[in-house]
Amino acid sequence: MQYKISTKKITDTDSDCTILAVFNDAESGLAMAGKAASAFDKELGGQLEELLIQGDYTGKLGDTHLVPVFTDSAPQRLLLVGCGDKKSFTEAGLRTATEAAVKALKKTTSVEVVNSLTLETIKGGKAYNIARAVSETTEAALYHYVSTLSKKSAAETSLEQMTILIANAKSALEAKKGAKHGEAIGGGVNLSRELGNLPGNYCTPTFLEETAKKMAKDHAKLSVKVLQEKDMEKLGMGALLSVSKGSREPAKMIIFTYSGGNKSQKPHVLVGKGLTFDAGGISIKPSAKMDEMKYDMCGGASVFGTIQAAVEMNLKLNIIGIVPASENLPDGAANKPGDVVTNMEGITIEILNTDAEGRLILCDALSYAKRFEPETILDMATLTGACVVALGAHHSAVLSKDDSLIKEIMKAGETAHDKAWPLPLTPEYHSQLSTNFADVANVGGRAAGTITAASFLSMFTEGMRWAHLDIAGSAWKEGAAKGSTGRPVPLLCQYLLNLKK
Repeated sequence: MQYKISTKKITDTDSDCTILAVFNDAESGLAMAGKAASAFDKELGGQLEELLIQGDYTGKLGDTHLVPVFTDSAPQRLLLVGCGDKKSFTEAGLRTATEAAVKALKKTTSVEVVNSLTLETIKGGKAYNIARAVSETTEAALYHYVSTLSKKSAAETSLEQMTILIANAKSALEAKKGAKHGEAIGGGVNLSRELGNLPGNYCTPTFLEETAKKMAKDHAKLSVKVLQEKDMEKLGMGALLSVSKGSREPAKMIIFTYSGGNKSQKPHVLVGKGLTFDAGGISIKPSAKMDEMKYDMCGGASVFGTIQAAVEMNLKLNIIGIVPASENLPDGAANKPGDVVTNMEGITIEILNTDAEGRLILCDALSYAKRFEPETILDMATLTGACVVALGAHHSAVLSKDDSLIKEIMKAGETAHDKAWPLPLTPEYHSQLSTNFADVANVGGRAAGTITAASFLSMFTEGMRWAHLDIAGSAWKEGAAKGSTGRPVPLLCQYLLNLKK
């Protein structure tokens, strides 16, 4: 989709369809036209007002109504979009209304559209944020999974261009920047969603390797290195390699290097769990919903999406992305409960549950990350079912021993509408990982499972400014809307944008 910023009056714009805001009128109970719709209605001789008086349009947030217009000077269509209470119209409401508008427009033959929702009074809205919200939301709403469908027509759309109207000409440059960033972040979200949605027999560790190499070919500032199993053996990555022993698919360690900053700048490292399918190994999972374990690589997918967005935004930062990729399947060579494996730093781990494999591949990746002497390390993983119980789908969990880093991540999540919530990471929980047969056990029992998992990972980030994001509840949706969400790509992108500032 191409995005244009315009300061023209709504009555001076040409398009196949103009998106207009309609609000709730608390007093009459009827819908009321927004500022842009009222201005447009003067050309229509009050036709729009007459339609609203009839009471068929409620102004409920997210409701849409397509209205054909038969005048020489007006567009062929008007799309009325409910924006809720006019006094409390926020950026979140703008995102909801834009998503609804784009989904409605996908069903039409519209090619060029004008979005006038941005002319309404948006609480706390700045030109950059408004334009970014529109383009980011539009990109996400245009996504439709088709890769393994025989009929792909459902994803086809005529939309090619959206003009975003901005009232203040002085804010046009900021709006253009916002639209560019929103498009990049939305594209990163969609890449993450696509990788997550692909089935495990398509999206293998080797497929991720090939995808990463294709990304690097397109961008001069991006390079990719992939460690093969023989390389990991030389480095002593016994924890990661123990997980892949039960699979016929070879493990990969994918390392992105984005050089957007000065050579003297320390990099920021993103580490994402890339379990392309997790059957649980010998500690096999129940068959119900096991198909959803293709999403166990969503942490790794978020690294792919964030790296792509960072490149397209041309961030003046140095960023390392690390994705340890493997499958976890039962086999005669697979890990057994009670086995002891050794991490690349020489730390021994007793495997009490082979389904707690994510922390095994992550611990070697985190140890490897130290060689870059990073400014910060953030890891993302669909790590624990306990996180879903604790926080559901609305917030990702964030854990760190660095309170200031937690605050930075939470602030980024609030700004990006991709929220995170902290859980404690105090020494008391680490005692649950004690064992007689190794330096540490890979699980700490049922209680506080998300915290003990993070406590395990913290052993491999000593001396580092590190935080862990558990995205088990936020990375995908279940039921009729089943699919990857692309989270926490927006949060990570905002975190990097805040560092740039």
